[in-house]
Amino acid sequence: MSEDRVRGFPAFGAGGRFARSWWGRAWVRAMEDTALDLRQLKRGRRDAAAGLVGPITVSPGRIAAAVDDVEGGPYRTALRLAELSEADWTRFFDRVASRAGHLAALLDRDMPHDLVEAAADVGVHLLPGIGDLDPECDCEGWELPCRHAAALSFQASWLLDADPFVLLLMRGKGEGEIREELSSRTAPSEVFAAADRTPGEVPDPAAFRPSGAPSIPAAPGVPAEAFALLAANAAGRARSLLAGQPWPGRRADAVRLAAEFPSVAERLGSGAEFSRAVAAWAYGGAEGLDVLESTWSPPKAAMAAARAALGDVTDAAPVFDRNRCTVGEVQVRLDRRGRWHPYRLEEGTWWPSGTPESDPGLLLG
Repeated sequence: MSEDRVRGFPAFGAGGRFARSWWGRAWVRAMEDTALDLRQLKRGRRDAAAGLVGPITVSPGRIAAAVDDVEGGPYRTALRLAELSEADWTRFFDRVASRAGHLAALLDRDMPHDLVEAAADVGVHLLPGIGDLDPECDCEGWELPCRHAAALSFQASWLLDADPFVLLLMRGKGEGEIREELSSRTAPSEVFAAADRTPGEVPDPAAFRPSGAPSIPAAPGVPAEAFALLAANAAGRARSLLAGQPWPGRRADAVRLAAEFPSVAERLGSGAEFSRAVAAWAYGGAEGLDVLESTWSPPKAAMAAARAALGDVTDAAPVFDRNRCTVGEVQVRLDRRGRWHPYRLEEGTWWPSGTPESDPGLLLG
């Protein structure tokens, strides 16, 4: 097996976090929907945040690590996911190469909803569904998943956040193989060059210029990186329009740009309020910004379900105020899509602290 098809990642260490990307959260949901004992999931989340998962190895069909817990270990733990067939890969490559937006997004380590849906239309299911993740562990626990497999799965979602090629490797092919296959389907070399940048880094404007086209000098007094930002922003806006997603207003767009391109954040705004808005967008997108800046009255059924979920994980009495619920120094806020966004109290101000979850109880672990 080539080096490209076996990837090792250092241990994350202690520090709680949540999956930020929608595909990372989809991975977590696949595990949660299959779980027979939600207590093991909550223990696994705590173990992942405590840094009890060792270095992670990803290879086709398998992700593995040694996992400790507060009582013992290490335990040899793995998650298995079925590899795609060669026929599946051919259909996937053909579909991605047929849409420039899909190709650019994937090579920029993004996995838009419409790319996944387009793959599903030709019978290729990239993300795991209910029952697709098969946990293995040599601990004595009988639960599926046990806390060790759950901890590994939570940390796997963190890897996916940074690089969806991790998921594609589990499905059977490494990044080099995928780039070569897509390149052979007449993908422009400029797209591949632009995609080699670090996520969030402002790209070189030359990467967006057709080969042989004359360069256009920057206007006097206008930084060159401004043109690069405009090019990257235009590509993002095009993807949103193709996906039928609304585009934010002027202020919200400045917040979005600061979240997606930290290198230019200082030019877009300043102060604690702007920083909070940027954090809210980074964690939860437009819905994250909305729950930061506004309140609304959810249906009674949604709040009753939240009371029940919170009652399972805390003895403290939650305080509800419209779509906000406070438990000590933790607050969760419900968005209009039914997801709860976590907040932490810092020097008397509520700050966004993680990505949203459908179960508010998971945010108090």
